[in-house]
Amino acid sequence: MSTSAVTALPAVGSPELQRSLQRADRRRRLTAVGLTLPLLVFLLLTLLVPIGALLGRAIENPEVARALPRTGAALAGWDHKSEPSAAAFAAVAQDLGALAEGSDAGALARRLNSEVPGGRSLIMGTYRAVHGDWKDQPLTDAAAVRERMVTLDERWKELKYWQAIGKNAERWTPDYLLTSVDLRRGVGDGLFSGIERVDPDQRVFTGILLRTFEISLEVTLLALLLAYPLAYWLSTLSARQANVLMILVLVPFWTSILVRVAAWIVLLQREGLVNKALLSLSVIGQPLELLFNRTGVIISMTHILLPFMILPLYSVMKSVPPTYQRAAVSLGSTPWAAFWRVYVPQTYAGIGAGALLVFILAIGYYVTPALLGGPNDQMISYYIAQYTNVDVNWGMACALGAVLLVATLILYAVYRKMAKAELSLG
Repeated sequence: MSTSAVTALPAVGSPELQRSLQRADRRRRLTAVGLTLPLLVFLLLTLLVPIGALLGRAIENPEVARALPRTGAALAGWDHKSEPSAAAFAAVAQDLGALAEGSDAGALARRLNSEVPGGRSLIMGTYRAVHGDWKDQPLTDAAAVRERMVTLDERWKELKYWQAIGKNAERWTPDYLLTSVDLRRGVGDGLFSGIERVDPDQRVFTGILLRTFEISLEVTLLALLLAYPLAYWLSTLSARQANVLMILVLVPFWTSILVRVAAWIVLLQREGLVNKALLSLSVIGQPLELLFNRTGVIISMTHILLPFMILPLYSVMKSVPPTYQRAAVSLGSTPWAAFWRVYVPQTYAGIGAGALLVFILAIGYYVTPALLGGPNDQMISYYIAQYTNVDVNWGMACALGAVLLVATLILYAVYRKMAKAELSLG
């Protein structure tokens, strides 16, 4: 009888078997990394890199440092309390003369004007003089340059403009982040010299942030109140019926937000369907003001974000066995008590996930408050768009975006901690 060569298998526990298992495990890990690598690269390029750029731009202050390098060096040892030396005046003139593009001077002027009103006209006036009447005059005689600048504009004698230049002469600054929470840096050397609150009449961003959280919380609670009974009802239906009704829940996902907001404008206006229906039912005596106020914003945002609350609740409720409630009732509990003490605690995960998702989406809303709200109903995203598109102040826009990012991370950390506590108790 002929025999064929058979490769002997490694013995159990032998070094050969261990090496073979290690190679197989290494191949499995490399395969997993290779499959997930495109997704990781995509997230890196579309999420992490933009977030890093946003955080960097929130503390970057390039306008003054790039446009006035000689001035920054001349003000390095200045006490910020007395008039700078004549050399600082000459340095400003030389720096402005070195700016070949008017756009660079405009960026510098806008940055200083955000610190001190009138800074734009002061810088641009001096820039035009340096490139015009003073073009053929030497700028090395510091005393003569100072006299020309003071003659051109008396404001060069005022300390507040020099303090603004000196404070922003460094490339990196905490001013944008401090301003976004109604704080400011005092006059002096160093990045953090005497941080203090701004004057009461200038404290706007704290109120805007609190308003953003207030509207988002109201929308989240209202969405939870509407979504919980609907998700519970869907979870009690058969799979076929639930799938058909779930399509109706998902229909808003297929409609543009602008279209839905426009529809709410038609519905909520004084002559709209809502007021006409309430008047015809004699519920009200005169049309209600439902547009361009907080009411319209909350109604529309709740309608738009409601599916994001229904889906997590439905997925959790579908996994809760209905026999638990029946068992509680058979043991003597009332149906109402069985629902609240047996069923609801098992849906806490869905409540937490839905509330977190809706709240995080709500704090970043822009279109709905801008179209349906009044001046006192705008959220922080409105001001981010204002600084980006109108004021062209990217530093301030990125600082406000960083505040939203930090708020989102804190909310997520709180949710994770609560979820872990619930698991440990369970």
